[in-house]
Amino acid sequence: MARLLCLGLLALVASPFLGLAYLLFLQSPPPLPDMDLNAWWGPKELKTKQDTSIKPFKVQFSAQMVQDLKERLKNHRKWTPPLEGVGFEYGFNSKHLDSWVSHWADKYNFQEREKFFNKFPHYKTNIQGLDIHFIRVKPEVPAGVEVVPMLMMHGWPGSVREFYEALPLLTAVSKDRDFAIEAIVPSLPGYGFSDAAVRPGLGAAEMSVVMRNLMHRLGFKKFYIQGGDWGSLIGTNLITLFPDEVLGYHTNMGAAMSTKANIMNIIGNYLPSFIVESHLADRMYPLAMHFGRLLEETGYMHIQSTKPDTIGTAISDSPVGLLAYILEKFSTWTKNEYKHLPDGGLDKHWSRDQLLDNLMCYWATNSFTTSVRLYSETFNKRQFALQLHEIPTPVPTWVIQGKHEIAFVSARMLRTKFLNLVRANPIEDGGHFLAFEQPKVFSEDVLQAVAAFRKLKKKAKKTEL
Repeated sequence: MARLLCLGLLALVASPFLGLAYLLFLQSPPPLPDMDLNAWWGPKELKTKQDTSIKPFKVQFSAQMVQDLKERLKNHRKWTPPLEGVGFEYGFNSKHLDSWVSHWADKYNFQEREKFFNKFPHYKTNIQGLDIHFIRVKPEVPAGVEVVPMLMMHGWPGSVREFYEALPLLTAVSKDRDFAIEAIVPSLPGYGFSDAAVRPGLGAAEMSVVMRNLMHRLGFKKFYIQGGDWGSLIGTNLITLFPDEVLGYHTNMGAAMSTKANIMNIIGNYLPSFIVESHLADRMYPLAMHFGRLLEETGYMHIQSTKPDTIGTAISDSPVGLLAYILEKFSTWTKNEYKHLPDGGLDKHWSRDQLLDNLMCYWATNSFTTSVRLYSETFNKRQFALQLHEIPTPVPTWVIQGKHEIAFVSARMLRTKFLNLVRANPIEDGGHFLAFEQPKVFSEDVLQAVAAFRKLKKKAKKTEL
């Protein structure tokens, strides 16, 4: 009897550990969901007469829109003064609104900026009922240099504008490389110059299908991907659903959201050396401190995931509201310490025209509401039931990790999702909008990643022979 009792106690004590071992090492991933590759997101009456041609497009700031914007900027109510001694801790410091508003109304040269936007070739084509806008930059290369396609995806509250400084660097021809990148940079559906869905259901998983179909429309059956923010989640879904079509995946916001990764994260709070290298442990632990920052910075996410149209009505009606709401994110997501500065540190990395360009992608197209609907369409039971986050992908993956990114995921955790993690590259600077903030660092890392992906492919071919 005593022996049976001892065995029973041992089983009771061991069962949680056995359960953890099962979740961490033995549990099989769920099957890939069956996605509708031709789901129609546009008006039903256009389904029988879809135009699949690729048409040139120009960004245009109409005189009527500009006049209306200037009137709204100049006829705002008096700001509520900030509390004494605060920076951006309560949000955008209203003492610094006047200079931003006057710059947008009086110093932002709309005609000049319109020309700037059109410095790269723009196009539109209809994918699954939606006119999808994209920039396409194809380099002229000498003999012996291969042009390789890369799909580059932005997030919220960003836009295609984030990549403008990086595109010349990414698509440059170099004697040190046997390849050059052809960049395809779309506005996500519902963002900027792309159409928005007219019915519910276009979440990040479905959006990855739209992006894949865009690349097929352009003639690319295999391609590379780069993504940050939503571009990262959409890119991760794409390489999960279509692993044979992606040659390599580069992201500046690597995430692992599986049950296995979450358990590892909790274990790391007590045994950090088990999860992350010692010199990087402070980017993840203690969990209470990092979760505290996430709670402070993600209130917007709950609003946009539940009532996007309500906040959308307010922001879409006020350019000052749009400015304060979005630029506050560019402050604290670039470096958390900037919240203690009265000006939010916004002038440290960008000119005012650069940041206002990004706002124009939302204001000129009236796309704020449709952009934030992506949160509601993704953070819901239907999307989580797809279990894409639980399915590992074999696609070669490279992650650059800015020191000041909102969240850090260790290489060990990343490998639970990205089985072929070529490199996790933690850098000592850089925030959430890395391509926009540090285009040279970003571009060099992307090019290194593509070179590594190509080397792996050549090595695999030799092994097969």
